[in-house]
Amino acid sequence: MSTEVKVPTLGESVTEATVGEWLKQPGDAVALDEPIASLETDKVAVEVPSPVAGVMGQQVVAAGDTVAVGAVIATIEAGSGKAAAPAAPASAPAPAPAAKAEAAVPAPAATASEETGDGVTTLSPAVRRLVLEHGVDPSKIKGSGKDGRLTKEDVLAAANNAPEVPAAAAPAPVAAAPAASGAPGRREERVKMTRMRQTIAKRLKSAQETAAMLTTFNDVDMSAVMATRDKYRESFEKKHGVRLGFMSFFTKAVALAAHDIPAVNARIDGDEIVYFDYLDVSVAVSAPNGLVVPVVRNADSLSFAEIEKAIADLGKRAKEGTLTMDDMTGGTFTISNGGVFGGLMSTPIINPPQSAVLGLHRIEERPVVRNGEIVARPMMYLALSYDHRLIDGREAVTFLKTIKEAIEDPTRLLIDL
Repeated sequence: MSTEVKVPTLGESVTEATVGEWLKQPGDAVALDEPIASLETDKVAVEVPSPVAGVMGQQVVAAGDTVAVGAVIATIEAGSGKAAAPAAPASAPAPAPAAKAEAAVPAPAATASEETGDGVTTLSPAVRRLVLEHGVDPSKIKGSGKDGRLTKEDVLAAANNAPEVPAAAAPAPVAAAPAASGAPGRREERVKMTRMRQTIAKRLKSAQETAAMLTTFNDVDMSAVMATRDKYRESFEKKHGVRLGFMSFFTKAVALAAHDIPAVNARIDGDEIVYFDYLDVSVAVSAPNGLVVPVVRNADSLSFAEIEKAIADLGKRAKEGTLTMDDMTGGTFTISNGGVFGGLMSTPIINPPQSAVLGLHRIEERPVVRNGEIVARPMMYLALSYDHRLIDGREAVTFLKTIKEAIEDPTRLLIDL
């Protein structure tokens, strides 16, 4: 008797996904709710759990195929898995550990199911990404997770303790063979865009083509915020269990400014304008597959600590690849902090259907005039990109000026001024 495995509901407006890779191969033992495949949607990676315990049967689709919600992708047969089935892929990478750093294609097949000591271990997408990034052999790592499964910590520890094999692995790129074009050391690699990257490209280009996008700039003296942060850093972290960062200050400043300029926290819907009496801030963070913008809900009513905890949690889960569709949906305004990567100035692109995005940049000491004297101050450039169809230039400048004043005098955030 076989049980069909179907593509689960992926979230609002998401009707299809791409099969990222198979975590189980035919003949492998499968436990109830154990992930057997990973799907890539427009926004996040989703694991497909087995509806029953048994043996992995037929794989109806291949990795890279596009599947619709509700489509059958595999079958689970009754019985217990064969011990020999998962052993084959585990032994495959053993003869060529030197090629591990370059072998981006064999690695997923080898990591789909590994036998380590006590039994078969399935790698999660987050662990699998670390395996590929660090070029380690998962079959040689002892898992510390449930049922012997590898954790991110196991992979990182193995990567840190590994001998200098990657250096020796450099000559192993068999891909050097394609350099038959004549010039040594010249090669090309063609990689299909992930579904998330395709969606990012389409949405950003659509934003440029649809919105009358314009960017206005200002700079802000970070002295007061930095002094406040330094003064209360230890006591804040001790009380709330999270570090006091700059994002909470800017989020509160955006909430303050949005009360005065509601058009910034609105969107166009046909021939109507939709105004929001709440502020759901999309925070741009880096994930393994690209930039994602999970949402901090009701940011205008959260405390500094609640904002920092929410952002820290979303950032952590973005790097682990465990964000859900609910984390990504909604959002009425976006804050993008390019300063963490060293960016001095940029013109951020609107995150549709929102109408504005605030870009933060790196802090650096620059000469400024204060009371007739030239002094050095920690300055940051701010950029507000906005849809000119909805937001006038005067409103954009006023919004940015309010944020500047609130950051340079944080007391305003407490007395709502």
